[in-house]
Amino acid sequence: MSNPSQLFLLADHIKLSLLEWQRAQNLDPDDNSHNSDVSRSFDQLRNGIASLEQESARLQEAGDEAFVPPPFAAYIYTIATFTIGLLFILILTRASQAITESLPGLHKQFDELISQYHSLAGSSSQDPGEEADELSSSANPSARKSKTVRFSENPPSPTQELFGRYRDDPNADPESLGYSDHAAGLSNQQIHAYHSQILQEQDDHLDRLGESIGRQRELSMRIGDELESHMAILEEVDEATDRHSSRLDRAKRALGRVAKGASDNKQMAIIFALIVILVLLIAILK
Repeated sequence: MSNPSQLFLLADHIKLSLLEWQRAQNLDPDDNSHNSDVSRSFDQLRNGIASLEQESARLQEAGDEAFVPPPFAAYIYTIATFTIGLLFILILTRASQAITESLPGLHKQFDELISQYHSLAGSSSQDPGEEADELSSSANPSARKSKTVRFSENPPSPTQELFGRYRDDPNADPESLGYSDHAAGLSNQQIHAYHSQILQEQDDHLDRLGESIGRQRELSMRIGDELESHMAILEEVDEATDRHSSRLDRAKRALGRVAKGASDNKQMAIIFALIVILVLLIAILK
């Protein structure tokens, strides 16, 4: 998972899981059923942040390599090639900048979630990623979750069933219920504060996304202006080429007329010389 948006969603999911775990511990202090899921989520978040850092470094290196052309490139690159290279560099720069801007927020959320995890699991708990590795390495068929039945040795009283909280499926597993059912043990103030925090973070993310889209739009407009200027230059070059071509055509026609006139004059000179020679011969012979 190397998408910043997906990592932020995963961090929000971990927050909800920690909140559910806190609610479960308030009801049963020995309940550690959420520990393995939270550990796996932490492992995914850590790997995602590491892959983002590698991707950012790779994009920066690719942008630096693409930004420095060989010395002879200035003489053989055309305007179109230069424009394509500029677009490629801008795309790499924007992608690397977006990832770099998201990394501090992800690191901050990861540290906060780690502190919440240790506060719930206890000071002697291991790192979530190491705990998830131990759980996955020690997993075997005998350790799988046993099947559950729908009846209970201590069924709820009829009064509790009548006046209790409504559910679509009363026999559903509590772990598969929605967030609204898991948040039943929290006060309204806590739920409102948590929802306000989530909405504020989402607003901040949307603001940053809007700013990024605005910057990309500005860059696109600049690139469009640059392309228009290149098109204007190409049109001027085309017009100048047409003018030179028309001038060359006129010069060619003029040279053709001069050559034709010179050929005609040469024939007239030869005829005149022959007439003079003939006249001289007639005069000498008489």
